[in-house]
Amino acid sequence: MTEQITVVGNIASNPQRRQTGSGDTIINFRLASTKRRFVDASNSWEDVHTNWYDVSAYRRLAEHALASLQQGQRVIVTGTLKVNQWESGEKRGRSIEIDASAIGPDLLWGTTTFTKTRHEVQTPTGVDDEPRDATLDDAPDAPDAPDAPDAPDAPADARDLELVGVSVGADEWAAPGSGAAGDGGTPF
Repeated sequence: MTEQITVVGNIASNPQRRQTGSGDTIINFRLASTKRRFVDASNSWEDVHTNWYDVSAYRRLAEHALASLQQGQRVIVTGTLKVNQWESGEKRGRSIEIDASAIGPDLLWGTTTFTKTRHEVQTPTGVDDEPRDATLDDAPDAPDAPDAPDAPDAPADARDLELVGVSVGADEWAAPGSGAAGDGGTPF
């Protein structure tokens, strides 16, 4: 049984690139997800507990993440959860890993712009039995779906989006209704 998980947190280490023997890209980074609570007595937010995750992404998602993510950014990660037991001498513990299927910015903390990328794919062989290169834009269109009223235009394939993030520093945001910028509290 595989468990899907979605975690919101801060990237605690810059994504590190590796490659498989077949040339596929893999990235890894640490993600810190901290629970916070509001303390009435001090009229401020305090950190309660931080969960740490090792996040891995593969192939195209890894390439896009390398071009888009850096330490300190707040992201949303969705993927498959893996809990591993480890032992080193007399020490024992657990590591929690997420094999990411999607990574995106947390828009509560900043803005971003998406740039669609073109990727080459191999199409079936033709009459001359030679594969030809094509882009995803050359692929046949999917059957028409019913039109949704006032629906914004969406890209044909959301997996083909490259994330280009714009971070907002702590001194550039204000919690709604707080009147103060950069107080470091959660804006809700």
